[in-house]
Amino acid sequence: MKSGAARLFLLAAGWLSLTLGVIGIVVPLMPTTVFVLLAAYCFARSSERFHRWLLGHRVFGPMVKNFRDGRGLPRAARFRAVALLWTTLGVSMWLIGAWWSVVLLMAVGISLSVYLYRLPCTD
Repeated sequence: MKSGAARLFLLAAGWLSLTLGVIGIVVPLMPTTVFVLLAAYCFARSSERFHRWLLGHRVFGPMVKNFRDGRGLPRAARFRAVALLWTTLGVSMWLIGAWWSVVLLMAVGISLSVYLYRLPCTD
């Protein structure tokens, strides 16, 4: 178990991530899967009770279990994650405009896209 401050930080980060994931269900450009997986990570390191609750949740549980067990993500979730990734990176590149930021953001985007597309699909 973590120290008190680290545990509280991870609990807060987990609930914030889960809240953002729930918002992502109804907001088209907000990812759900990424935030739910981050919440699972935070809960696994801070609260066995909340981690068990998330794994047993009828909506979020299967998503976390599939990822944890190496079965990957649903194809639609992967597509949405990559689309949102490139949308936000594109806006960031345009707003910052410096050549070094474009190169850095492109490298991050390509790396994350390759990672996501190498994951297996559950459907």
